[in-house]
Amino acid sequence: MTDSLDSCMFPPPLYPSLTDIIDDYNDRRATGDYNPINHLNAIFSHPSTFSSIATVSNTLHRYRDDLDDEIADLAATQAQSDLQSVARIQATKSELAGLLRKIENVRERAMQTEQTIMDMTAEIKRLDGTKRNLALSMTALKRLQMLTTAYEQLRGLSKSRQYRDCAQLLQAVIQLMAHFKSYRSIEQVATLSRDIADLQRELQEQICVDFELAFAKGEMQQRRAMLAEACLVIDALGENARLRLINWYCNTQLREYRQIFRGTNEAGSLDNISRRYSWFKRMLKTYDDDHAALFPVYWKVDEVLANSFCEGTKDDFKSMLSKSMRRIDGQSFDVDLLLSCLQQTLDFEQSLEHRFTSDSRTSIDTLSSKDDRNMALSRVISEAFEPYLSLWIDLQDRQLSELIAKYRQQPARPADEEFSAQSVIPSSIELFHFYRVTLAQCAKLSTGSWLLELSKIFAKHLYQYAEQVLLGRFSEPTNPGKEPSLEDIILVLNTADYCHNTCTQLEERIKGRIDAELKAKVDLQSQQDAFMGVASAAIRALVRKVEQDCEPTWREMRNIPWSRLENVGDQSSYVAELLRRVKSRTAEILRFLHKQQYARAFCDNLVELLANTYLANIVFCKPISETGAEQMLLDSYVLKQGFSELLTLNAADTGTTAPPPPTSYLKLVNARMSRLDPLLKTLQVRSSPPEALVQAYIIHIADASESNFRKVLELKGIRGKAEQTSLIELFHAHTASHQLQQQNLQRSSPLLTPLNLAATSSAGGGSGATPRFDLQNLGGSGAGGGFGSAFALVERLAVGAGAPGSGGSTPGGAAGGGGGGGGGGGSRTPLMAPGEGGVAGSAGATAATTTTGGNLNENLRNIGRFFKRDLSAFGVGVGGRFGGGGGGGGGGGGTTSGG
Repeated sequence: MTDSLDSCMFPPPLYPSLTDIIDDYNDRRATGDYNPINHLNAIFSHPSTFSSIATVSNTLHRYRDDLDDEIADLAATQAQSDLQSVARIQATKSELAGLLRKIENVRERAMQTEQTIMDMTAEIKRLDGTKRNLALSMTALKRLQMLTTAYEQLRGLSKSRQYRDCAQLLQAVIQLMAHFKSYRSIEQVATLSRDIADLQRELQEQICVDFELAFAKGEMQQRRAMLAEACLVIDALGENARLRLINWYCNTQLREYRQIFRGTNEAGSLDNISRRYSWFKRMLKTYDDDHAALFPVYWKVDEVLANSFCEGTKDDFKSMLSKSMRRIDGQSFDVDLLLSCLQQTLDFEQSLEHRFTSDSRTSIDTLSSKDDRNMALSRVISEAFEPYLSLWIDLQDRQLSELIAKYRQQPARPADEEFSAQSVIPSSIELFHFYRVTLAQCAKLSTGSWLLELSKIFAKHLYQYAEQVLLGRFSEPTNPGKEPSLEDIILVLNTADYCHNTCTQLEERIKGRIDAELKAKVDLQSQQDAFMGVASAAIRALVRKVEQDCEPTWREMRNIPWSRLENVGDQSSYVAELLRRVKSRTAEILRFLHKQQYARAFCDNLVELLANTYLANIVFCKPISETGAEQMLLDSYVLKQGFSELLTLNAADTGTTAPPPPTSYLKLVNARMSRLDPLLKTLQVRSSPPEALVQAYIIHIADASESNFRKVLELKGIRGKAEQTSLIELFHAHTASHQLQQQNLQRSSPLLTPLNLAATSSAGGGSGATPRFDLQNLGGSGAGGGFGSAFALVERLAVGAGAPGSGGSTPGGAAGGGGGGGGGGGSRTPLMAPGEGGVAGSAGATAATTTTGGNLNENLRNIGRFFKRDLSAFGVGVGGRFGGGGGGGGGGGGTTSGG
């Protein structure tokens, strides 16, 4: 239609519009939205187009005719296609019907063929069934003949007691008879089956009679071969016959035992328990010598005999123990007798275990036995004692108390034994050996609540050993003023380390044996911490040795007129001697410390002590001039350099090139010695003009504490009231100015606040006087600042009057936390190495509030935890047991292992 309309001759202005209208017509027709009225209005939108109406009409008629022709052609084509489809469907149906007829024909022919084959082979099948039945009949008849013959032969052999042939023939008869179970409805087969069963019973009775007669007449040796062959017949007769003979034998052998050791007889009392076991041991010897050859080895007659003996004995013991506990005659129960019986029973059961266990453990009393097998005889008799194990546990408690008391009186090492740097105190090895034996015995009796109670007893006495034996080495009861020797301190340190490691292994062994639901209740961590606390006390005692050697040089320092020095030299006269003494004693001690962790802890605490002591002596040397302060600052630099070399002294002594000290150690030395710099730099500033001194204080000390500022004035010797008042007013003005400028100053300096200069005034200025004043928190942010307070009680209890520091010593202010004048009046240095001050400081403060009435064990645990944490900072976790599985080495106690 578009082509027709386009060919019409419209006026030129209309043609473009008409083309657009045609396109619109095609679009509308395609979408079904077509309105012819609208379309006509669009075509004849102007009067000038009316002249083309006839042309458009003709064109439309032609287009309609063309469409009619096209529709007619399409309809004819479609009709022809439908006819062809119907024809094809009819042809397909015809072919399908033919195929079905063919399939039915094939099925009918197959059925005919099958029937033909069955008709042809029917006779063959009947012949085949007949042949099979004949073969079965012949086999059955042949077996029946064999069974009948074997039965007759077996009857004859049984009468002549030819038991070896009987055993073989009886097995054949039993196997043949199994084939005729389905034929027992046949009278002859049923009769034969009854005859064979009767013969089996006769054989069993006959053999039992033979055994009874042989044992009654004592003719086992003469009839040994016959009786041994008779056991083969019993074996062939089955399990019931074997059990009957074994039970008869056990009852026969134990009949005398039951008569002699009856519970109502004197021989059956607990007093004669050893006679019971001796009797049975003789019985086992008789079995081995005379009776073992009668029975096959795999019957394990001796084990059954032992089990019967143990079961009967257990029942007797239960009855006797129950009666003993219910005695109404007023007599107390003999606990010693019960424990003696229990020990004898354990020994007897152990002997049985070794006899009847082919793969027995190397030792029942060792903690190295990781695989405890559940054997029938391991706890049969001792089970009767389990309700009364509390008495046994109490005995172990008493024995351990006696051991601890004995260990306290023993010397650290025998007098004739040479000292070794890796020795431990022999009593520690003996103690853990006792633990091993006791644990193994208790685990045999009970792996439940009683084993848990025993572990608590172990824990209690481990505390006592740490407190009374190891810490007790620091105080000689007979000579309170005597301090421990260096060798004794090293022995205590090695022993504490060995006990710490072995406690871990002991806990693992107990958990490996105790019931699963009780494992969580076994905990020896507190005991490990206690031994670590002892180790830290030993380190502190070693530091004390150096402290004593340095006292003359500190006295020399205090005797120098620091207020009148005119010139500054390289170093003061006392510095070289101080370093010589420190290095000499440190090198001697480090040679004995075979673990690097302890060497590091010793050096850390020594540096802490020396830095605190240096500050204490600075305070004691007041008044100090500006020149004196400058000289002290130079001296501190020299000391810091010398202290940095302490950890590597041993390498230097051996002639080898000393490795550089660890960076962490150098940082510690620098931190401890550098904290003196602000005070000394402030003291170097003259008081005129006064603003310079105040500004120096604010810059270096950087706090707003008036009391601390007064301490600086006193150290400089400014005691005039007018001058002090003027400086203090100026100090307040400057601090207020800093506050307004939001340059906040700390409230009090951690360096100056602990200083108590009033104590130095009462101490006097003589060369022999020991300055005493409070430096309890001098550690600042270091861990040692709080540790000393926890350690103070330990020292007072363990070291007593003879503790280090009881006599004149280094200024008491150099002590660590809280114990300034408490531990015998001497100095106390924080044992912990610095670096973890926040936690340690708070913990130490808590410990300080409880030291008066605190418990020593709790203090030991706290100290041990701090010490372990500090050692972990050295790069070695405490869980790794400081790189060793077993603690100390040879020497005084022999070479120790991991327990």
